[in-house]
Amino acid sequence: MSAFFVATSSIKDPEKFQLYAKKTGETFAGHAAEPVLRGKFEGVLKGNADHNVVGIIKFPTVEALREWYGSDAYQALVPLRDEAADMTICVYSVPSS
Repeated sequence: MSAFFVATSSIKDPEKFQLYAKKTGETFAGHAAEPVLRGKFEGVLKGNADHNVVGIIKFPTVEALREWYGSDAYQALVPLRDEAADMTICVYSVPSS
């Protein structure tokens, strides 16, 4: 069952956000993570949104995603992440057919 890490962000410090994104990418090795999308928010068709970018990373399983998220390598970036942006992070799964 594939799992997706979806982060919507309101950037507070663009320079720190770029550094966070680069360093986060370096933590994917060994976790079978695949970046799917890094995009700029272009507007709402229905509802409300308060973010300006989104990032989506695919993992083979929810367990693999949670293992990566809890890893020392990623957790070391949490202070930088919090300085760089206000972020909402969600986990989605896609059941196997």
